Amino acid sequence: MTGIRPDITAWHPSVAGIQEVFHARFSTHAYPSHTHDNWTLLIVDDGLVRYDLDRHDHGATSDAVTLLPPGVPHDGRSRRPFRKRVLYLDRTVLGEQLVGAAVDHPTLADPLLRTRIHQLHQVLTTRAEDLEAASRLAFVAERLARHLRPARRERPRPGAAHRLRELLDARLPEAVPLDEAAASLGVHPASLVRAFSREFGIPPHRYLTGRRLELARGFLLDGLPPAQAATRAGFYDQAHLTRHFTRLLGIGPGRYVGSGG
Repeated sequence: MTGIRPDITAWHPSVAGIQEVFHARFSTHAYPSHTHDNWTLLIVDDGLVRYDLDRHDHGATSDAVTLLPPGVPHDGRSRRPFRKRVLYLDRTVLGEQLVGAAVDHPTLADPLLRTRIHQLHQVLTTRAEDLEAASRLAFVAERLARHLRPARRERPRPGAAHRLRELLDARLPEAVPLDEAAASLGVHPASLVRAFSREFGIPPHRYLTGRRLELARGFLLDGLPPAQAATRAGFYDQAHLTRHFTRLLGIGPGRYVGSGG
């Protein structure tokens, strides 16, 4: 195993608040002491990584979440193979006032938080579901902040769910950025997603996908080829449309018109 070459994948997603996604597998590795200008949210899938943060030794394990604050030196080292997934989050996602608490408690033993981070990585890997990724990031950020600064859950303003639906409908086929919608309605993004899901039975990203599928079906019936119907309806590409179209109707968009719809 010691001869395994590092396997690294990194990209900049089009999701507000996430600067970089970093997936890596190492046989052994040691990071020198360094800092980041953003929050480092780390989950380890296999192995163990030890690190010093503010002159205190810590361990990143597969059953916990590690959160490293911006501007604080830390290193990293492992003598056996490990796999990790990292999100580098904007400073504004959590706020400077939480840095001290993160230095004191960088390890968060929270199975639900870890599951939500894993789900966020899964969505980000598709690189095509921005509203879903933003929604999942909002829930992750809310839970992180609750660990660092316990607070009473916000109650969204009456009508916020219906106003969000109006915004989504008005901007079709584009997606309204979740942080923009939340700011305009005066609620936290996670509270807005929660209120929408409670009111309509589905989260905002599934509602948007459904509306886009309606548009795509109309374009197909008008004679547009699937690739053009996909982009005009707001999907990333034809493969993105086909995945959702097949899940809904059991056939791909290329066969839809001839099937009798």
